[in-house]
Amino acid sequence: MPEPRAGVRLSEADRAFYLAVLGSGGSIRKDEVGPADEAPLAVLLDLGLVVPRVEDGGYATVNPRAVTGRIAAGLRAAGSRLLAEADETPARFAELSRAYDAVPRRADRSGKVAHAHGFGAIRHRLAQLDTECREELLMAQPGGPRPAEGLPDALKRLRQIVEGGGTVRGLYEPSVRTDGPTAGFAAAATGIGCRYRVLAEPFRRVLVYDRRVAVIPASGDNSSAAFVEDPAVVAFLVEAFERDWQRAERVRWTDCAEPAPRPGQRPPHEQVGRLLAQGLTQRAVATRLGLSERTVAGHIARLRELYDAETLFQLGWQIRAAQPGPGADAGREVER
Repeated sequence: MPEPRAGVRLSEADRAFYLAVLGSGGSIRKDEVGPADEAPLAVLLDLGLVVPRVEDGGYATVNPRAVTGRIAAGLRAAGSRLLAEADETPARFAELSRAYDAVPRRADRSGKVAHAHGFGAIRHRLAQLDTECREELLMAQPGGPRPAEGLPDALKRLRQIVEGGGTVRGLYEPSVRTDGPTAGFAAAATGIGCRYRVLAEPFRRVLVYDRRVAVIPASGDNSSAAFVEDPAVVAFLVEAFERDWQRAERVRWTDCAEPAPRPGQRPPHEQVGRLLAQGLTQRAVATRLGLSERTVAGHIARLRELYDAETLFQLGWQIRAAQPGPGADAGREVER
């Protein structure tokens, strides 16, 4: 009996020959088989749809139902054997698998970590990365307001990234909304296509360039930095940034940014302190200075921290006490 095969197919020639034999009474003599019939005859004999006739050496057709039933039964039996063999295969290789697992793996050191020590070296390396950035810059920058003297150069570098087709996103602490230089920088950066949000919960400092290089602090005072190129570490830091970004608050930076005081004019926080010392309420201070109550609240929060005051009354009293004499600028103590 022929071994059953999966995927049995009959060609048009095979079918035509079987039907021709069937039409001639279900049998054909050997001398009636022409050269063109030899290939179809071989297929039909192999499948059992045609069988030799012993008495005259001819060929006779067989009921296809009997053939297909036999083939299907054989295939099911073969499938059962294959399934049983598949179940037994893991056990046959168990010893080799245990030996493979027991061999210590060589650590993958494809990722690089470089360190820079000193603010000058860090700024130099960051400037290089700014120049090389082509797709995306992610920045998480806790610590409150940014140093004002470095903001113009930072804006210039961000502009180059954006004009080159890259995107820029940054995270700040909420206190920057009341810092004129930082809020003004964020407003200007937003104007060129950057996006900044504030996050009112602790987060860690990190810069990520093109999801290829991450920069993280390597010392408590940020005087050392690690430049990480390990893909797994960079991906982890990007995921943490994206999580913080989704929780951060959107800000209308143009509402926070304040123009620089004119010559002879007190800075905004000094003006707020002077009016508080005169006994004005937060709303009255906002109205007098033409600021939003949120901006004034930010200045008050900063003054409370500096004067260690718990209430507005206590803050106003301490500001008055800090004035050295009549006519002195209220809030000058804040600048120490």
